[in-house]
Amino acid sequence: MLLLPTPQPTLHPPPRVAEPVIARFLAAGLGAGFSPRAPGTAGSLAALLPGVAMMFGPSWLLPVACVLVSLGGIAVIARVDAADDPGWVVIDEVAGQWIALLGLAAPTWQGVLAAFALFRLFDITKWGPIGWADRQHAAWGIMADDVLAGIAAAVVLVAARYALHLAA
Repeated sequence: MLLLPTPQPTLHPPPRVAEPVIARFLAAGLGAGFSPRAPGTAGSLAALLPGVAMMFGPSWLLPVACVLVSLGGIAVIARVDAADDPGWVVIDEVAGQWIALLGLAAPTWQGVLAAFALFRLFDITKWGPIGWADRQHAAWGIMADDVLAGIAAAVVLVAARYALHLAA
């Protein structure tokens, strides 16, 4: 009788899931990033309704949400290993758009439209420090360029409110 060696069990870790489904869904801005055209704009548009809704809540709600989505965005982008900022990752646009809304005293349709347009302008043109942050490629860099674009939009909105004597 011929005895064949018995295979020994290997202690390899289970295969790693390439991108956890929940983290991918969050990084895609709850799916807005899967838009076939202009996913960044789709993510910014999708962020407007919840952002404006938070403006009707307690005054701390939107700023806290901005911090949480910015920090959470870094975590989920790192989790899905999206170092090259793929188009479907739009959680950074959500954070930036919400930050831009912080420049409004109250949510009017004109103000929300201005916040959207300014944020997209700064996000697309990537001037100065926004462009520098965009070139950083790590999860924090992916988030940072949109956070800076949101801050720039908010500053312009606040300056415009004061210049037009609309400050509340």
